Amino acid sequence: MTRIEAVVNGKKVTKTVDDNRLLVTFLREDLGLTGTHVGCDTTQCGACVVNIDGDTVKSCTSLAAGANGCSITTIEGVAHGERLHRVQEAFHRHHALQCGYCTPGLIITAIDIIEKAQGPLDEATVRQELKGNLCRCTGYQNIVSAILDAAEKYAMSSVSKVA
Repeated sequence: MTRIEAVVNGKKVTKTVDDNRLLVTFLREDLGLTGTHVGCDTTQCGACVVNIDGDTVKSCTSLAAGANGCSITTIEGVAHGERLHRVQEAFHRHHALQCGYCTPGLIITAIDIIEKAQGPLDEATVRQELKGNLCRCTGYQNIVSAILDAAEKYAMSSVSKVA
């Protein structure tokens, strides 16, 4: 058994779990954060992507014990109350949500792409950076458009890139 102390979506969490508990199972079943999806169990689809200490991680093949002492952000943690994150707004505006199954992982990945770019993004870069996220609806054009739109709004804003 492993005792996990972490900050999840800004809230301190302490739980004791089996040593082999997957992070996605910890988030979904132990914490009730069901926005993180399990799509493939093989780290290929990206539906389970969460952010741990500033890096995206596929939680379906990561052990929960590895997140001990870390700060984790899931899709439930990106909005500010009723106000959606800019990337969420862009996905809505560009009809990039499609069936929605892959959307949580795509949004976490998109935020990471934009924040790490520290400059303008182009379509080729966004498509390359999305290589770890599969959309089975096969409609990447709206997803890419949403990310480029959100990136442009980040760049134009003098406010924090987080909101």
